[in-house]
Amino acid sequence: MIESLHSPHVARVKALIGSKGARERREQGLFVAEGVQCAREALTSESGPQLKILYATENGLSKISELDLDSVEIVEVTDAVLKAMSDTVSPQGLISLCYKPEAKFADLKATGSSTFIYLHEIQDPGNAGTILRTADAMGISAVITSPDSVDMYSPKVVRATAGSLWNISVFEGVTFDRVDKQFTGIQKFLLSSHAYTSILDISIPGDCIAIFGNEARGVDASALGVSVTEVTIPMAGRAESLNLSAAASIVMFTLSSKVAG
Repeated sequence: MIESLHSPHVARVKALIGSKGARERREQGLFVAEGVQCAREALTSESGPQLKILYATENGLSKISELDLDSVEIVEVTDAVLKAMSDTVSPQGLISLCYKPEAKFADLKATGSSTFIYLHEIQDPGNAGTILRTADAMGISAVITSPDSVDMYSPKVVRATAGSLWNISVFEGVTFDRVDKQFTGIQKFLLSSHAYTSILDISIPGDCIAIFGNEARGVDASALGVSVTEVTIPMAGRAESLNLSAAASIVMFTLSSKVAG
């Protein structure tokens, strides 16, 4: 039982979630996932990020008592120690230290009915996590982010995914030129408020890639350097625009229903 706030374990976790956390996560190949749902996924997933250490209070362990914990390295901590490790106001008693996946983008293949999501320089962790969670729910094949996008393994993003990070492949820092070269000939749709083509009117005979731009600037189709089809979401109401994650959710649902049909 760790009782000291000066434990090396505390320092390690705080470094991974602190102001220089992105560099620490990159150098150590580790990230921190808080909460019961993330702990459940880390303990049961065979293909997602693998668990290194589970930090848990007595109360936290009681929340996952039905799971097999015999082969897991569990470090029990006091409530005060876990709170010191936590990035949340009300921690749930479980912090998972996990290995970042080592999947290579070059190994990602299209199956003939794959749908990929490409996030271009998005910055908001809540948007990123919600989009990934929706992508998981809609059966999206993978989520790809551009250079200068938010770190998909930052605490806020991981928390917003609500465990979906373990169910869908994520590839970070991939230029769109590289995406285009790897998936030549695949339909590419860019969500744009300036488009005239409704997302409802497109047909998808095979694989496709949906592109979403920065929350404030969007993305200019010409800046991508390749031919894309710009699409918009028809809105019957008076709202001028939608939050990025809300718009992305509508697009992903629409694409999934077209592929399924």
